Formats: sequence, C-alpha cells, structure tokens
Amino acid sequence: QVQLVESGGGLVQAGGSLRLSCAASGRTFNNYVMAWFRQAPGKDREFVAIINRNSAFTRYADSVKGRFTISRDNAKNTVYLQMNSLKPEDTAVYYCAAGALILFDSRQWDYWGQGTQVTVSS
Repeated sequence: QVQLVESGGGLVQAGGSLRLSCAASGRTFNNYVMAWFRQAPGKDREFVAIINRNSAFTRYADSVKGRFTISRDNAKNTVYLQMNSLKPEDTAVYYCAAGALILFDSRQWDYWGQGTQVTVSS
C-alpha cells in the first residue's frame, strides 16, 4: 500500500503558475505509475496527466496540453505537476493517484491523496 499527500495548491490569478507536489510513502514509489486528476464542483473527476515508472512516458488531457508538465523524482518519492498559464476553468481539487497500469479512468485507480484546492481567479 502507498500513502499520498498533495501540496502546493492555492489561489492564483489567470495566467499565473502553480507547482503541485505529491509525496508518497509506504511501498516502493518507483513501482507505481503516477497520475494527476481533478474534480470541479458538480463535475466528475477527470484525468489531467500521467507518468510511467521511469518518466519515459507522459500523457496529458487536451485541455492542459502545452500548459501543464508532469514529472517525478523517484529518489524523493515525489511526483509534480507544474501548471502554467492557468485559466479559471482549471479551478478544481487536484488529486494524485498511484497504480500499476497506465489508465485514464479515475475509477480504475487504487490509491489516492486527499486532494489540494487550486483556484484561478479571472
């Protein structure tokens, strides 16, 4: 089992940047594929970005492509989400997830953090 703790959320103006972190503890971090999802009020949890175990593969939702970057540091047991050129529609609770496979459906992930709020003002 792995425990995940997100940090780095906050309030930012449109066009600004934030960097989210997700620290993992428990079983070996580099055994896991890692991903970020987000959930806005009244909406389903949606895929944002994913990275495989050795960072050779990444994939992004079309809505964030070119603006967000996912990365990981296996020595620090941490995955990051660098978010640039933020828009009001990026406002959501952001969650990191750990799993064994590259999957894009939030229902198929086993381990979740508690989430961190990102609010982008216009």
